[in-house]
This record gives sequence, structure tokens and C-alpha cells, in this order.
Amino acid sequence: MGSKGAVEIIYRGQKDLHLKEEEYKRKFANPFPAAARGFLDDIVEPATTRTIICSDLDMLRTKQLTNPVKKHSNIPL
Repeated sequence: MGSKGAVEIIYRGQKDLHLKEEEYKRKFANPFPAAARGFLDDIVEPATTRTIICSDLDMLRTKQLTNPVKKHSNIPL
């Protein structure tokens, strides 16, 4: 949901919604509060996105999956 829609719902019937919308954007419409709480691993700048994706894909190129052997098959339901 966008900040305008959220503010219209939260502050329904109040005046100065544009001020409330600016406050909402500053508080919640950026990744920094979530990063400060530890919900994010990293904040990637748009200019470095391609480089990070390429390096991650290069790292995963030789990954070998070792799944455990199934002891039982699926039962018919």
C-alpha cells in the first residue's frame, strides 16, 4: 500500500493529511528503520545491484545440493 492510501486510512477525517503523509514517508517508506531493527541483511544501492547479483550468481554456480534420502514415500490420501 502506498503512503497516501495508508495515511488516508489511518488518519481518516483529520486535517492536514499532506503533513501526515510526509511524516509517514519519513518514518516508514524507506529501508533504514527496518535495517536498524535487524529485519534486513543489506541495503543495496541501485547503482551496485547488477554487480551484487552477478557475484551472487557466480558463487552459486558450483553449489551442490545434498538432500537426505527419503525414508518413506508419500501416503495416499
